[in-house]
Amino acid sequence: MRMLTAMYPGSFDPATNGHLDIIRRSAVTFERLIVAVGRNSSKSPLFSVDERMELIRQCCTEWDNVTVASFDGMLVEFARQQGARVLIKGLRAVSDFEYEFQMALANHHLAPDVETLFMMTSAEHLYLSSSIVKEIARLGGDISSLVPKPVEERLREKFQEGAIPVVPARIAE
Repeated sequence: MRMLTAMYPGSFDPATNGHLDIIRRSAVTFERLIVAVGRNSSKSPLFSVDERMELIRQCCTEWDNVTVASFDGMLVEFARQQGARVLIKGLRAVSDFEYEFQMALANHHLAPDVETLFMMTSAEHLYLSSSIVKEIARLGGDISSLVPKPVEERLREKFQEGAIPVVPARIAE
């Protein structure tokens, strides 16, 4: 019997409950899931690749078929190297679909043996993004319902370390 491996790529800076929802659903659908943390030199991430990978590992301990790896370069080549035949792409809105659909077509052109599966984010996470989480955390807001506990704790540490200033909430006068 052939083992079907899927790959869920992203920057995960940081991983949110929306990401974990896609990971959970993919982990029960596929025999093996690789969460692929991308290195993107054009972005300035809050967390290093190693930090992001470690946070995802901490959040995925309940699924023994989930592994975490990092990649740099073409996703489809990394997927092939890892034996993944399916790329999981989480979608929140039509705008996500437009971009991801173009990427899926390009990836199919480059690697017809690697399929892309679009998975809708659960309704309670439709508005959620890593950027929104970072902004709320930066402003000192409550992110406990938006991210897994290890991510919440690490975000608090990041903003309390003084490396990134926390902006206190202001009341309009």
